[in-house]
Amino acid sequence: MSAFREGFSSGPVGAVSGPIGLPKPRRTELVLCVAAVALVSVAGLAMAAATGGGDGSALQWALAVFAGLSLLAHLTVRVLAPKADPVILPCVIVLNGLGLVLIDRLDRAEAASAAAFGKPAPSSDAAHQLIWTAAGIALFALLLALVRNHGQPARYGYTCGLAGLVALLLPAVLPSRFSEVNGGKSWILFHGFSIQPGEFAKVLLLIFIAAFLVDNRDLFGTAGTQFLGFTVPRLRDLGPLLLVTFVSVLVLVYEKNLGFSLLVFGTVLAMVYIATRRASWLLIGIAMFAVGAVIAYNLFGHVRVRVHVWQDPFATYYTNGYQIAQGLFGLGTGGLWGAGLGGGRPQEVPFAKTDFIIATIGEEMGLFGLTAIILLFTVITVRGFTAALATRDAFGKLLGGGLAFSLGWQLFVVVGGVTKLIPLTGLTTPFMSYGGSSLLANYVIIALLIRISHDARSVAAPAAPRAAPIAEAMTEHIRQPGPPRRAR
Repeated sequence: MSAFREGFSSGPVGAVSGPIGLPKPRRTELVLCVAAVALVSVAGLAMAAATGGGDGSALQWALAVFAGLSLLAHLTVRVLAPKADPVILPCVIVLNGLGLVLIDRLDRAEAASAAAFGKPAPSSDAAHQLIWTAAGIALFALLLALVRNHGQPARYGYTCGLAGLVALLLPAVLPSRFSEVNGGKSWILFHGFSIQPGEFAKVLLLIFIAAFLVDNRDLFGTAGTQFLGFTVPRLRDLGPLLLVTFVSVLVLVYEKNLGFSLLVFGTVLAMVYIATRRASWLLIGIAMFAVGAVIAYNLFGHVRVRVHVWQDPFATYYTNGYQIAQGLFGLGTGGLWGAGLGGGRPQEVPFAKTDFIIATIGEEMGLFGLTAIILLFTVITVRGFTAALATRDAFGKLLGGGLAFSLGWQLFVVVGGVTKLIPLTGLTTPFMSYGGSSLLANYVIIALLIRISHDARSVAAPAAPRAAPIAEAMTEHIRQPGPPRRAR
């Protein structure tokens, strides 16, 4: 983390510098994208064969459309960000494609169950997710076309912060019929159309925090009082962190969205630490969130339910603990190698397409498959940090670091909840879970990381001046000072 602090520039945000990328980064990306599409196609065909085939032509058309969308995303990067990191996009294509395969696999299980009871098959969520994928890649391309320099969002930092707060708090003030789904008030529902504004508020708030820290980095880095070896910041400097803490607890209380509280607050705290390198900020932030969580636990019943289910889901197996218990059964059934795509029964887990798609991966692809998925997210996160490190301006470092951290942190929160490491949060797995809002917001994050990576690799660091050979050096006459004159 200290490398982020070193070389922070107070110059213009648009000035970027860093290592030039690979000689043929787009060729590397194209090869990796082709391999990603091939992997997704093999997985889809294997799943279809294991589940009885079904409509093979529909699957082939879906794979062809996905391949075309992947090629479009690659061409967009080739034209608009030709020096960007060549590994981020292929990893996203693998995750997005495998998510579509798993959602289609669950669609087939639901259709078989409906046929067994003589009911019509429900509509295909995989088809809807493919449409959202097309919209996400279109938004990805549009953002790369509009944001031609990663410093542009810094000009609208405070506007983004205000818009993010409004988007985040809007579901809390709307009537339940316009905002509540499965007991949580985090949606906007209108005539069959639904959107989760918190997914976009996350990106807007990160832009605001990055811009705010750049504008006030001197106060965060130097001002404060020494106490027990730590630098305690002044109260007025704690304002943004106090505001984010308050909003996070408010979301936890009124929208029943523990996952978003953890996601936003953890990411903001990481960005503050990146900017200051002060352990005191981490301790103060964790203490503030802990106090808010304890108060929420004692005042609100739904928070206590989440904690009790986390402690012992089998004590309430037939009620609140059923979902997490079934997810644990699925992970145990998968073992090391998994039951194979189409060979398990992941449909027995409630919300297997959204909150618990990690359990579906673990059951059908096993521990090794789940580890491979985690490694792909790790690669994206590390490459995002690398791009942030390569920029010279403070805003690029903080925004890139915050966006990369948010993806890794969200995966930790999701996997931790499904495996009972932490209380269940209700967050979805980026790029893999069913849902349009999450997919669109995460493609926005990838577009910004691609832009930061391109800018960091576009301009080489200035080379040191070449010393002239001694044969070419001009002769210089140096006059030796004479003896000092005696005072008269």
